[in-house]
Amino acid sequence: MGTLFIADLHLDDSRPGITALFERYLASDEVRRADALYILGDLVEAWIGDDDDAELPRRIAAATRAVRAAGVPVYFMAGNRDFLLGEDYARRAGFELLQDGTVHTLYGRPTLLMHGDVLCTDDLAYQAVRKQVRTPEWQAQILAMPLEARRAFAAKSRAESRAHTGSTMEAIMDVNADAVADAMREAGTTRLIHGHTHRPAIHRFELDGHTAERIVLGDWYEQGSVLRVDGDGAELRGLPPG
Repeated sequence: MGTLFIADLHLDDSRPGITALFERYLASDEVRRADALYILGDLVEAWIGDDDDAELPRRIAAATRAVRAAGVPVYFMAGNRDFLLGEDYARRAGFELLQDGTVHTLYGRPTLLMHGDVLCTDDLAYQAVRKQVRTPEWQAQILAMPLEARRAFAAKSRAESRAHTGSTMEAIMDVNADAVADAMREAGTTRLIHGHTHRPAIHRFELDGHTAERIVLGDWYEQGSVLRVDGDGAELRGLPPG
């Protein structure tokens, strides 16, 4: 049935319809018969820690654990919204954590897997924040806060992110072509799959004399998409009916 990729679902209590769609999709024959399911970041709008006692993390874990129980491996790569997700939750959810920049061979073809935000090197303000929040010291400080304080901090951070997005040129927030080429050269691949930019497309280009492709997954609100990869290639299509 092929291997499936999704990203940028941004699941949140304020948008229950998307959570329900996620649960239905993971219960579908397409997913339960797949060779594997990859979630490449921003599964949720904000992750405040594996000890979050809200209903949404429990629903997500139940859905992904059921996929794993059906014999389908589930891989998760953190994005800029859920980088605090750790091993404890991964065990409960039944998925394997992947480092950003992992290479997996899919049907004989090495493929670079990324969330995509590290490729947006023209957005200097974002990269500075990203560098800070990925340090163990910063994360330990946040996770030491009470849950309610973390929820308030997450809400403030989302508001600041929306303000930054609204005031920054779209081109600056897209990937940098040189950063893409450098990442693919370093990984030794001619195919890259990522999310983050919410601009679903399959881009084909020349890389050091070889035909290469960069596949971008869409978010689940405006241009939602599912990518299916098999031995014949890659198919990027819209979300299943809600």
